[in-house]
Amino acid sequence: MMKSPISYKARRRAGVWLYWAYCSLSYIFLLSPMIVVIGTSLNGPTVSHDASFRFPPENISFYWYTRIPQAQFEALGLSFLLAGVTAVFACLLGVPAALGLVRSNLPGKAFIASVFRAPLQIPSIVTGIAFLQLFYVIGDATGIYWQGTLLGLATGHIFVATPYVVGTVTAILQRFDTRLEEAALIHGASPWSAFRRVTLPMIMPGVYAGALYAFMVSFGDVPISIFLTSPGFVTYPVELFYALENDFDPSLMASASMVIVMCLLFLLVVQKAVGLDTLLRTGGGSR
Repeated sequence: MMKSPISYKARRRAGVWLYWAYCSLSYIFLLSPMIVVIGTSLNGPTVSHDASFRFPPENISFYWYTRIPQAQFEALGLSFLLAGVTAVFACLLGVPAALGLVRSNLPGKAFIASVFRAPLQIPSIVTGIAFLQLFYVIGDATGIYWQGTLLGLATGHIFVATPYVVGTVTAILQRFDTRLEEAALIHGASPWSAFRRVTLPMIMPGVYAGALYAFMVSFGDVPISIFLTSPGFVTYPVELFYALENDFDPSLMASASMVIVMCLLFLLVVQKAVGLDTLLRTGGGSR
């Protein structure tokens, strides 16, 4: 029997409504915490030193933005610097590792790949404790202690961020058309020139994505940073964590809202400048 056109249209309409309802609920679930934080930060005090939390805001004001402590701005600058360093070195380590895992004939490649994924399986708090103990051992042997330094923090963050770069670059390389490299070599290009002018541009979507993941993981990390920082040298998430323990007032909401807006603008700029969505859709020159 032929299906009724009316029933088909009804099912199609119901499917469209269900799709939009599902998408709307997903966005509400993802965005509602940020909306609440930003809305609460805009609720100005009704009386002097009124530090109550209200959502939706009753008295819209930027008062609490003027009360953000200087220490949080300093910590924010350190977090951006640390995340940038982490992203760069994660790419310097992750790209050659991905090339080796995909292109080489090393025995035990599956085991090596699992080693590179291991930092993702280890709880971050365990990683932080392990690096703290390692730095104490290094300090006792050399007199140079890495905890509370940019080098120590970056080392811990690079450890957990590199697997993201390895994963994204490996995904591109597994679909990469090696005939493009062969054509470049046939036409007289050196292996390095073929890599720089053919392979690297093709795998850049994976490099960009991995670098972005590494940046975000480093910027938002608390468990590792809390063990490797020192007084006066604290990352932004750890600074907020300490502030929550000591004196929780709406200026924290204002600080968090400022960072939310900054991160969203940063992602928009990166997406516009790099064209990440387009590059990922093309598969980096894959077959």
